[in-house]
Amino acid sequence: MRLALLAGASIATLVGGAPVRAQKAGSTVPDKAAPLPQDDQAAAADIIVHGIRETIQNSIQTKRTSDTIVDAVSSREIGELPGQSVGEVIATITGATIDRANYGPTEVSIRGLGSGLSLTTFNGREATNGSGDRAVNFGQFPAELFNAIKIYKTQQADLIEGGVAGVIELETRKPLDYHRQQIQAELKANFNPYQDRITGQGAWGWRGTVSYIDQFKAGALGDVGISIGYQRNVVNDPVERFYTSSTWFTCNAAIVSTSNCTEVSRQQGNSGTPFFHASNSYLYRQMITSDLRNAVFGTLQWQPSPTVNVNLDVQYSRRQYSETRNDFGTAEGRFNLHNVVIGDNDQLLSADGSATLQTISGLFVRDEKYLGLGGNVEWKPTERLTVGADVGYSHTTRLDITRQVRLRTDPFNIFGTRTAINNQRIPYHVDFTQSFLPTFTYDPRFSPTDYTAFSDDTRLTRSQDGRDDEIYSARLDASYKLDGFIERVDIGGRWAQRKFFGYSNDVNIDQADLAVDRTVNIACRTPFPERGFFSDAPSAAITSYATFDVLCQFRNYLGTEDPGNSGDLRAVENADVTEETLAGYAMATYSGHLGNIPVRGNFGIRGVHTEVTARGLRSGLDVINNTDGSISLRANGNFATTEVKSGSLRWLPSLNAIFDLSAKSRLRVGLYRAMSRPAPSALGAGRQITLETGTGFPSVADAINSIIATGSPRLKPTMSWNADMALEYYANKDTLLAATVYYKRFTGGRIPIETNEDFTIGGTNYAVPVTQTTNSNDQSDLYGLELTLSNQFTWLPHPLDGLGAKLSYNYAWSNFKTQDIRYGDVIDASGNLTPGLIPPAGLSGYSKHVFSAQLFYELGPVSLQGIYRYRSRYYQAFTSDNTQLRYVEGYNTFDVNLGFKLNKIADIRFQALNIFNEPRVEYMPVVGSTRNVEYYGSQYFLSLRVRLR
Repeated sequence: MRLALLAGASIATLVGGAPVRAQKAGSTVPDKAAPLPQDDQAAAADIIVHGIRETIQNSIQTKRTSDTIVDAVSSREIGELPGQSVGEVIATITGATIDRANYGPTEVSIRGLGSGLSLTTFNGREATNGSGDRAVNFGQFPAELFNAIKIYKTQQADLIEGGVAGVIELETRKPLDYHRQQIQAELKANFNPYQDRITGQGAWGWRGTVSYIDQFKAGALGDVGISIGYQRNVVNDPVERFYTSSTWFTCNAAIVSTSNCTEVSRQQGNSGTPFFHASNSYLYRQMITSDLRNAVFGTLQWQPSPTVNVNLDVQYSRRQYSETRNDFGTAEGRFNLHNVVIGDNDQLLSADGSATLQTISGLFVRDEKYLGLGGNVEWKPTERLTVGADVGYSHTTRLDITRQVRLRTDPFNIFGTRTAINNQRIPYHVDFTQSFLPTFTYDPRFSPTDYTAFSDDTRLTRSQDGRDDEIYSARLDASYKLDGFIERVDIGGRWAQRKFFGYSNDVNIDQADLAVDRTVNIACRTPFPERGFFSDAPSAAITSYATFDVLCQFRNYLGTEDPGNSGDLRAVENADVTEETLAGYAMATYSGHLGNIPVRGNFGIRGVHTEVTARGLRSGLDVINNTDGSISLRANGNFATTEVKSGSLRWLPSLNAIFDLSAKSRLRVGLYRAMSRPAPSALGAGRQITLETGTGFPSVADAINSIIATGSPRLKPTMSWNADMALEYYANKDTLLAATVYYKRFTGGRIPIETNEDFTIGGTNYAVPVTQTTNSNDQSDLYGLELTLSNQFTWLPHPLDGLGAKLSYNYAWSNFKTQDIRYGDVIDASGNLTPGLIPPAGLSGYSKHVFSAQLFYELGPVSLQGIYRYRSRYYQAFTSDNTQLRYVEGYNTFDVNLGFKLNKIADIRFQALNIFNEPRVEYMPVVGSTRNVEYYGSQYFLSLRVRLR
């Protein structure tokens, strides 16, 4: 609420500072529906602006002339905004927020709604990614190589379906639109204070960008334009991290267990059994990173005649990223917990326990490649008819390889001598009450820095995870101009095929020879790499512990640094999904009057048919008949293949109306239906079988603990009916005041359901309940308010007239429910609902408050800019919907951009990101139960840019 008051007070102040005399600064370029007053036209003809002011003016103009509710950054100055990638630039657009990590934004949310409810297109085409969802990894793409970025808040029939929250449109450069040659080069140095803390590592990185745009007269062949850009980015983004396992349990608070805590079922919890939430493990991680990105964007534009326009474009990006990981912590987070203090949300606040402690040395390497290809032809056979055809290809591959070595405590050290505690489990006390980062206090007889204490349960693990996401698409559009109220009719169709394959492969090698452990332990020790570890955290944390060189360990244990994968990449966790889409639309654009008020807009309908085919694996089990007549189950290493098909047909009507109330104000109304599809990885058909502990059971059903689906192929798109109304006031070319109210009615939330599926076990078919996520029949609502103000203070006396500001605020309220897969509400095979033990989350990515403020100053060659962003707490789903709930704490960030123009062709800039050093904090499965804390510090950039025209 304080943010709402702050936004309102700020807007009132700035609007109060934009009186009629501000018209002297210029006004909006005239459009058909709203001619400008003569004094504004004169001012607009006399003043030419550049830099930040030009960027904001172009954004205002784009919004004003659009047929829908749109916000944009549209300028050749996009690269001037502070950030490592295009994601930070998008975050400056009203209503857009980012999910930030150490290497920049990983996804973008619109109006506080998660990336899963948005759609991102490249030059009008859907794009792939390597995460398994439908979000775009914006960290892959440099901002400097884009020409325009738009966010459509309302839908129209010719837009690709998929954006309940909105559509993000990224547009690369069209060289013939520049009308001049341009050669630009920029070299940017990067300083990272956290990297400077690491022994033997340089704190500096760099980024180089070069681009070339030109046009040529080809005689009878017409006009040809080319645009090509290249960027190389070499940076380091170290992280200080505390994390837990991703599986949490409800522990019985009435039983003090001397082993792992006793789990509480939904039925027990609802009957009054007290419980608290605990994780399997709690670990600290010190991390050294390396990040190399190469990107190439190119466009060839050909106009053989005034009636034909041909565009060919390509985007390629490769990111090679690595993390050297040094972990330490408890391997048994639920063992022997006593003196437990429980919070209001049933979270663990403090406890005493004893647990095996471990160090894990690791090396994570990611190689991700993106390739986008597209061709577009537009032909105008007559003055009235325009025909367009487009083909596209998008392909992302991601390969992650992790090598790690685990060492654990033991009653004996590596020399075979009994330790002072004489037990593998070390007593400790944990306290979560001081801050979101817990404090662990260990028995004083144990030291985390004692290398000799880690002598047991050696395990070498080599993990390989692959993602392959590929889209083929084609569309055909036709537009015909008419006379009268209906000005234009558009029809078109689109076909797309998306293929997603994701797999995981783990190789575990256990080592039990103490003599070998001792030799490797001594040979591969490394000093703790970082000084000041977690020194920025609000509560006391561990500052150092024993670390080892993981590649040294692999060499000494196995004789090789990489033993390779298992040779068989089949696994029940794999997702193999094909999605085929056929869509068609018809849309009419109109213009007329309602009484004396000019009105224009469009209406139409889009039909979308989606067919999903998911192929999955089920583990083979053998039935072992015991001598006492009981049975047990044993995995036999075989797999059975299953295929599930699912389809849906959705109709998406839309109506957009713009009322020009005056030359400077307009009212927009949008009514439409929208859809957002589930993530491709969430549509897998694999089944994970967990067996009960023990060897003697009366039946097969009793021997199976649970079967959880690794995906839900029958999961349908999230649907919503939507209504938006926006009132916009354009005082002049530099000033916009806009207020939008919007409403969304969602059909169905997400809820776990148990359905009987047939399994062949030991040659016999069994119907066994399988837990998976499905669409509920509930309806839910979302109400929102969005405020925007942009103003250049040209009415102030010189030199204060160089000041300007842009404020945006979004408030949203929703009763949408997402249930936890383990402890939320569940529907059994008979349709009966069992209440859950934890409250449901909302929409993934949903933040109640989102606020951003940009303040800039330009005077002659000097430009200054500060960008503040706030986002309140939100629920963030994992790429698969069949997981427990994860919440991300709200954050404040502040970025700075300082520029100085040396001459007509060169300028220097200084940029600072995350000045507040805001950490990323996650909770699971309830708010207050810390799952993940990451500190990655501020980053600083200094650049020299040369632009030849």
